Amino acid sequence: MSALSEIAAATRRAHDRAAPGTVSIGRDPRGTGIVVGANRVLTSAHNLRDRTTEVGFADGTRHQGAVVGVDADHDVVVLDVPTGDVAALPWRDDPLGPGDAVFAVGRGRGGTRVTPGFVSGVDRTFRGPRGRRVQGAVEHTAPLARGSSGGPLVDGDGRLAGINTHRLGDGFYLALPTDTDLRGRVDALLEGRSPRSRVLGVVIVPGPKAARARRRVGLPDLDGLLVHDVVPGTPAAAAGIAEGDLITAVGGATVATVDQLWDALDAAGAGVQDRGDDLTIEVTLVRGTDERVVAVRLDAETDAP
Repeated sequence: MSALSEIAAATRRAHDRAAPGTVSIGRDPRGTGIVVGANRVLTSAHNLRDRTTEVGFADGTRHQGAVVGVDADHDVVVLDVPTGDVAALPWRDDPLGPGDAVFAVGRGRGGTRVTPGFVSGVDRTFRGPRGRRVQGAVEHTAPLARGSSGGPLVDGDGRLAGINTHRLGDGFYLALPTDTDLRGRVDALLEGRSPRSRVLGVVIVPGPKAARARRRVGLPDLDGLLVHDVVPGTPAAAAGIAEGDLITAVGGATVATVDQLWDALDAAGAGVQDRGDDLTIEVTLVRGTDERVVAVRLDAETDAP
């Protein structure tokens, strides 16, 4: 059998095995989803506009789906929707590596599309819907039409190897690999357990702009995060953090980038995150030239799309 014949046979096999469990998300499809269990569909969180959405199946039926659990920071959500006798896609156990053949599946107005490609890189990073860094993504070359995010990336045996989530330039796409971390997150969402996220409630000026802003008013250059605005009713507002403050540390950890701020909040919340308890942390800030430490009480809020 020639190489082209092998690719064609593998593409047909991927289609036949993955197409029934691949669904469209939204009335005018804006995304794709994956049947992962009885009455359960997995998709990208950024595909939702509300806590309900229309889901379309390969046989033409359409049902309204409702959120069971959502992890917005990692861009995944599980919906409750009648799946009938559609079987869940089996998960691939082995990690993908550069050069592995993969098949991207999407479902839109034109029906199901399956395209072949290869893994071009691993351990890539992208930003989730709320700006948080998501690490460990797989980069591949299988072309995808608009509305394909949230759909399956499968191997030659039709096993779910990733969730297509983020389009890059130059024809590449990123997928969340079906590793132990993702499986754990999806298992929690299937049970209706959405992770809780803690936020300060501040709008931050990017580092270089912050430095220029301080220099313009004659203040010394310091590493930190300049507060552009404080959202009313948030922990930052309650603690008295104000526009123009420069946050230099959170929970004792130095912060000079937004990613370091997220990491500091996560580290401070370790151990109480799952219980949903309130958490009080110390935030070090510079107001003008005066350094001060304020106590901020963070509420644990359930993520929502």
